[in-house]
Amino acid sequence: MGGDTAVTDPSPETPHAPEAPPGPETADGTGSLYAAKPWLARLNAAQRRPVSPAPSLVHAFRAAVSRAPEHTALAYFDGRLSYRETDALSDSVAGYLAARGVARGDRVAIILQNTPHFVIALLGAWKAGATVVPVNPMYKSAEVSHVLADAGVTALVCADRAWEAYLRATAADSPVRVVLTACQLDLQTRGDTRVLDFERLPVAADADDLVAVARQGLPAPADREPGPSDVALISYTSGTSGTPKGAMNTHGNITYNAERQRSGAGIPEGACYFAMAPLFHITGMVAQIGACVTNAGTLALAYRFEAGVVLDAFAEHRPAYTVGPSTAFMALAAHPSVTRAHFDSFKLISSGGAPLPPALVEKFRAAFGPYLHNGYGLTECTAPCASVPPGQEAPVDPASGTLAVGVPGPETVVRILDEAGREVPFGEHGEIVVAGPQVVPGYWQRPDATAEAFPGGELRTGDIGFMDPAGWLYVVDRKKDMINASGFKVWPREVEDVLYSHPDVREAAVVGVPDSYRGESVKAYVSLRPGSDTRAEDLTGYCEERLAAYKYPREVEILAELPKTTSGKILRRELRSRPQDSQ
Repeated sequence: MGGDTAVTDPSPETPHAPEAPPGPETADGTGSLYAAKPWLARLNAAQRRPVSPAPSLVHAFRAAVSRAPEHTALAYFDGRLSYRETDALSDSVAGYLAARGVARGDRVAIILQNTPHFVIALLGAWKAGATVVPVNPMYKSAEVSHVLADAGVTALVCADRAWEAYLRATAADSPVRVVLTACQLDLQTRGDTRVLDFERLPVAADADDLVAVARQGLPAPADREPGPSDVALISYTSGTSGTPKGAMNTHGNITYNAERQRSGAGIPEGACYFAMAPLFHITGMVAQIGACVTNAGTLALAYRFEAGVVLDAFAEHRPAYTVGPSTAFMALAAHPSVTRAHFDSFKLISSGGAPLPPALVEKFRAAFGPYLHNGYGLTECTAPCASVPPGQEAPVDPASGTLAVGVPGPETVVRILDEAGREVPFGEHGEIVVAGPQVVPGYWQRPDATAEAFPGGELRTGDIGFMDPAGWLYVVDRKKDMINASGFKVWPREVEDVLYSHPDVREAAVVGVPDSYRGESVKAYVSLRPGSDTRAEDLTGYCEERLAAYKYPREVEILAELPKTTSGKILRRELRSRPQDSQ
C-alpha cells in the first residue's frame, strides 16, 4: 500500500481506510500460486461460508442488547452487568465525552486492566465517534508520553492510582484535555487481594470518575456511530524495530475477524468467554470482546493474569472459550491446585501471541483434556490471519519439529516470498505476507513505514515461515532472531521446541550471543518446573543428542522466570541484552 494512504492530517472527521487492494500476484505477473487456497479443504461448510459482519462492534453490541437485554454482558468477580445496563452506562460515557468537546475522529486513550471499566469506556468512546488508543498499563511514563503525543490524544481514561502515580505528570505536556479515572475496585465487592491488592483513593480534583459519569444517564450523541471504514483503534506496536507505530485497525477489520471467530468456532450463543489475554492487546480486543459481543455472550474478567485467580474464575464462570499465550497455559498447568475439572466446561481453547511448543500441546491434553488450538496473527492484521480449525489438530513438520499455526480463512491469502519478493514453492522458507479483510490500511501518520510494510496492500509480517501443499502455515521465527553460527542459520524456535520436550523445562528462550570463533553461538535461557533438580549441563546434553552440532546451545542459563510482555510473550531482546561471559 502506498504511503499516501496513511492518515497524516488529523481532523475532526473519523479517518477512513482506503478500498481493498487487488489480489496478490507473483513477481512475474503470472498469477499467485497461493491464490488457489489449498487451505479451503481444511475448513468445514460453516467456516467457508461468507460472513456479513456488522458495520462496527457498536452495531453488534446494540444487536446483542436487542436479542438478550437481561443476559449478563460483563462478569467481574462477583459483579454482574447485563447488556441493557452496559448499554446505558456506555451511552452516558459517550454523552459525557461529547459534552466535553470530544469530536468525531478525536482520539481517546484507555489505560486499564481487564475490568468492566475498559469495556464501558471502549463502547462509550466509539459511540461518541472517537478512535480508541488502547495502551498497555505496564507502560512507563516515556512510553505513554510518546503514544499520547503521536496519536494526538484528546481524552484519557485510566486507573486512579496510575493517574496519581505518574500519568498526571505525563499528560501535562500532551494534548489531553479530558480525564476520566477508574477505581478498579468498583463493580465488584469480593476484593480478591491476589490481584486487587490496593486501597480506594478519593476522586482527583482534576479528573472525573468513570463510574459516576456512566451512572449519570446521559444520552449518547446522535449520528456518531462509526462505519466499517472508520478507524476504531490506533494500536501501538514496535513491529520489527524502532519507535512504536500506531496500526490503524478499522471497525471493518475488527468486525470481520470477530464474526469469523464467532461463526467458525461453534460456541453456543450466550456462552461465557473468559478474558485471559489483555483487552488492550488486539487478541483480547477481537477474540474476546469482539467474538463475545457478536455472540451475545458473557465476558468474564479478572483484572490481570494470576494463575490461581484464573483457575477460580474457570470454576465459577464455566467458560466455553478462552485464548492466551502458551506461557499462560504453562503457568496454569504448573499451579498446585489445578485439576481436569477446571477445564471441562470449554468448547474451545486457543493459543496465540507466543510460540506454542508441540510438547506443551500434548502434555496439556494428557493432563487436562483440552487440545490447545494454535493461531497466528499480528496487530497489523487485527489478530488472527491463520488458526487451527475447531475439531482439527495442527500437524508437526517432521523436518524441524515445528507445530503448524493453522490455516487462513476463506477471504484471506497468505503467501511466502523470497528476499526479492517472489513467491516460493510450497514447503520452502520465506517471509510470510498476508492480504485480506483484516489487514489494516497502514500506520498512523507514518506514510514511509506504511509503504514499506504494506506494499500493494499486503502485510509484510517480518516472520519467516512456510506453507505445506495442504495449506497448513508454519512460522519458523522472526527475521531478526535468526542466529548465524559459523555461517549456519539457526532458528531459535527449533531449539526451544526441543527444550520444551524435556519434562523439567517450564519456559525456554534461545538467543544468539557473540562468539569470537563462530561469530554467534546459541545460548538458551530456561525456567524449570517446581522441584526440579535438572542442571544446565543436563539440558545442553539433552539438546546435543537431538540437534545438529551447530544448533545445540553451547550454554544454558537457568532463571527463576523469563522476562515477558504483559500479553505473555517471552522477551528475547531483554535476554540478548543481559551481560554475557566473555568468549
